[in-house]
Amino acid sequence: MKALNIGIIHEEKIPQDTRTPITPLQAKNIKETYPEVNIFCQHSKNRCFTDEEYLQQGIEMVADMTHCTILLGVKEVKIESLMPGKTYLFFSHTIKKQPYNRKLLKAIVEKKIRLIDYECLADEKGNRIIAFGRWAGIVGAYNALWTYGKKYDSFSMKRAYQCKDLNQVFNELKNVDLPPIKLLITGNGRVSKGGLEILEAAGIRRVDPEQYLFQQFDEPVYTQIDVDVYTKRIDKQPFSFDHFFKHPDQYKSNFKTFAKTTDVLIMAAYWDPKAPRLFEKDEIKDESFKIRVIADITCDINGSVPTTIKATTIDNPVYDFDLQKFIELEPFSDEKQLSVMSIDNLPNELPRDASTSFGEQLIKSVLPELLKSTDQPIIKNATIAADGKLTNKFEYLRDYLEG
Repeated sequence: MKALNIGIIHEEKIPQDTRTPITPLQAKNIKETYPEVNIFCQHSKNRCFTDEEYLQQGIEMVADMTHCTILLGVKEVKIESLMPGKTYLFFSHTIKKQPYNRKLLKAIVEKKIRLIDYECLADEKGNRIIAFGRWAGIVGAYNALWTYGKKYDSFSMKRAYQCKDLNQVFNELKNVDLPPIKLLITGNGRVSKGGLEILEAAGIRRVDPEQYLFQQFDEPVYTQIDVDVYTKRIDKQPFSFDHFFKHPDQYKSNFKTFAKTTDVLIMAAYWDPKAPRLFEKDEIKDESFKIRVIADITCDINGSVPTTIKATTIDNPVYDFDLQKFIELEPFSDEKQLSVMSIDNLPNELPRDASTSFGEQLIKSVLPELLKSTDQPIIKNATIAADGKLTNKFEYLRDYLEG
C-alpha cells in the first residue's frame, strides 16, 4: 500500500484552543499499528502537549503540511490556511447553518476540499461515535457550581483550567457548600452524563422530577429531565421520541413549572433550531421565574436558552443578564439578575484529559474506516463537501452556502 501522510494541524481559532485530536503517545501507536501511515505534527506554542513531547515519541514536527493528504484538527480552520484538495477532519460548526461559518464552508467547496465533520460521524444506529461531550459536561457543570459560589460569595474553588487533571477537579468539589437550592440538568447524552459526574462527586442528592417540583428539601438537590419532560406535542398527543426528532416544530415548551422551582439550570441537551426554546425572553420578567444561574453548555446563541446572547471565554466565563431590559451586565453585578456561563470550548479547560479521550475514540472507531476508503458508510455520511460540491446528505445547506 502507498504511504499515507497524516498531519496534526495547529489550532488557529481565537480564543486559542489548546486541544489536539491525537496525543504524542497515540501518534506513536498509530505509526506502529499502521506501518503505511506517516504522522506529522505542525509546530504549536499553545498545544496542551508540547512539540518536545511529540518529538520524544518519534513524531516529526513540521511547519508546512502540504505533503499531507489527511489533516486532523479540532476547531475550525482559518480560511486563508485551507489547502486545496486536501481531506480535513474538524468540527466545522456549519450543519445548523451557523451564519459565522458560511464563508468557511464556501471556501471549502471552492477549494475542492473534502470536509469530514466529527460531529456527523455516527454508527449504523445514528449514534455519534466521537465527541468531546463528556468533557464539556464535566467542565460545564463544574462551572455552574463555581458561578453560584462566586455570585453569592458562599464558597470558592479553583477554575477547572487551573486544575492539573480531573482528579484535582473532583478534589476541588470538596469546597462546594450549597444552601438548600435546586439544580436542574437537561438531556440524556454524553454531555449530561458528564455533568452528572460532577453533581454526584459534589455530593448533591438526586431526586425525581416529581419530588423536585412539589417537595421542599433541607439540602441541595438536583434532577435530570429530557425533552420528553420539558416539551409536549401541540396536538396534545402522547410524546414520542421518534416523532419529536422527525417533527420538532410540532412541539411546544413544557418548562415553565420547572422555571418556577429551579435555582441553577445546566443546559446539556442538544437543540434543533426547529424545536421550541426552553423558555422565551418575556417569561423571565415574571416574578415566578426563579432561575438565577444558567450554565449553557450547548451555547446555541439565541437558541434553546434565549438569554445566551453570546459565547463567553475561559478568561471571562460569565456575564449577567438584566431580567427586565434584556441587556448584558457586568458579571456578578447584582444577585437579583441572571448570571450566564456560556463558554463554547469547555473541554479546553481540561485539554490533556479531553484530548486523550478524544484520540482514543478517533483511533478506535474512525481511523480504521478512514484508512479503508472515504466511501466507508461512517466516513461518507460525515462528509459535508467533496470535489467542489456539497454531498447529497448535506444538500440542505445549499441556500446557506449561497447566502
